[in-house]
Amino acid sequence: MDQPEAGPSQIHADATATTDASATDANSILNPVTQATPAPERPLPSTHFYSVEYPGYVRPSSAPLAIERLGGPHAIDSAFRRASGRDKVESLLELRLRPGNPYAHPIPGEIVPTSNIVLKVVKRRRRRKDGQELEGGQQDGAVGEYTVEAVGTVPKTARFRSMADFQYQPDMSDPVAHLRTAMDTMDVDGILKYHIPPETEDYTVTETDPSAMEIDPQLLGEGEVAMSNTSAKTRSNLRLFTPPLFSRQGVPQNYNYKANPASVETIVVDEETGEEKKRLINRMRWKGYGPIAISYADKGVPDKPSAAVEEQRGQADKKILQRLEELFAERPVWTRAAIFNQFTPLEVRDIINSKYLLPLVSYVFEDGPWRDTYVRLGYDPRQDPEARFYQRLYFRNINHPISRPSVVSRRQEQRNESAQARFSGVDDRRSHIFDGVTVTSETAAFQLCDITDPMLKEMIEDEDALRETCSERDGWYTTHALERIKAVLRHKFFSLLLGHIATREECERLLVPDEGTDKLPQRHRHRLKFGKHNMAKGALPPEDAAAHRLMTTLEQQRKTFPSR
Repeated sequence: MDQPEAGPSQIHADATATTDASATDANSILNPVTQATPAPERPLPSTHFYSVEYPGYVRPSSAPLAIERLGGPHAIDSAFRRASGRDKVESLLELRLRPGNPYAHPIPGEIVPTSNIVLKVVKRRRRRKDGQELEGGQQDGAVGEYTVEAVGTVPKTARFRSMADFQYQPDMSDPVAHLRTAMDTMDVDGILKYHIPPETEDYTVTETDPSAMEIDPQLLGEGEVAMSNTSAKTRSNLRLFTPPLFSRQGVPQNYNYKANPASVETIVVDEETGEEKKRLINRMRWKGYGPIAISYADKGVPDKPSAAVEEQRGQADKKILQRLEELFAERPVWTRAAIFNQFTPLEVRDIINSKYLLPLVSYVFEDGPWRDTYVRLGYDPRQDPEARFYQRLYFRNINHPISRPSVVSRRQEQRNESAQARFSGVDDRRSHIFDGVTVTSETAAFQLCDITDPMLKEMIEDEDALRETCSERDGWYTTHALERIKAVLRHKFFSLLLGHIATREECERLLVPDEGTDKLPQRHRHRLKFGKHNMAKGALPPEDAAAHRLMTTLEQQRKTFPSR
């Protein structure tokens, strides 16, 4: 492969005539030293060649095979073209001694800059008239005539300096091997047929096992061959497959393998055979103490906690567990904030740290009107119309910072909020309640039963706003009724964030549909605050950005000219 380049390069050589250093007679003083004459300049051709130092024997007949082992002409050309500038890291060639085998570790080669010249050397031998060649040292002693010609330069060379890694060959009858082959060939049927095989304990196999990998006897020592003939040998049968991609780092790493300090040796009895076996059990492993989660489409609801959670009942705090059972008996559905507000801060810390207290008495919905709420075990709100009061409404507040603040900042904010709450008389344990007058949180997430605002309470308790069957989107309310509740709650909540208590007249105007349609008017646009999260995720609409710039300009003019 060559690549032309505009403008020939020049190569220079200097030749200097010298005199005999031993000449000390008068002739050497009288005769001046001959002046040095430079060697003639020879222009180099502009043709570029790519050089590959192949780590093996390559004959003219096997050159296509060597190119195939390097990935083909396209891979070689791409590697040489990327070997410049910032992409130098990617300028690697991979020599695959077993092409087509995804489990074979390739040998990495690096493209390095060079300043080599490709020379064409022609040797002409002298022949006698009878056709025999003149050998050196015979007759006139002429061996032949050599002609050297520069045909191009080699600016880049591929070199293989890394050692060949171990080669891997897993069991090709394993389902994982079939899946890998199907994915490489885009065999959809083969991908769909994949299944996770049952886990067995045949971690070692004998040499006579047909599934064991055979090793060339030449790779084994004489002692090993003799030993294999006298006694049966075992080999590892672990299903350890190579990674999808091999690392290109050729530096050895000291892994320093150590046993897991949390692992203890226990004895396990096989239920079928009664055989006792030793096992290493990780005492610190995750046991899944979270509550059972179901989707709205599931038919039934769990009536008891999971087995892992039930095992921890004896270790649970009896006082807190009894209090939780009483609260869920009074009210079957709670939000996280509402249930935590029924306990002291120390008890809340115990509930969070134990992880299994709430799962002992409740489960959660992943979607639907009761999403992210704790529901009493055995209670199905989809079958009880009274569960409409426990539906949860949530509004995203884009003023709330998305980036997680530092620990110091959070602690300082908590101290400031606590001090402000004590000074103003606001009870933090009522943060789950919305009364339309007090702001207790910057996040709008309330259950309908925790909304005490008079206007909203009338709308929530309206019997005419119900439907006969529960809906995944709107619960037990009609779509029109739930949208009206959302519109008023949204307006009241964001008005409080701006320091304004929304009047009943403002909310009633929001409930009047636009003329000629059944749609409610556009909701109140609360003033947005600029922050780093606005640049990272979702910029303001053009009209909001223009309105913000206009209000900023008016405020500056008002400060500059207060009399106007």
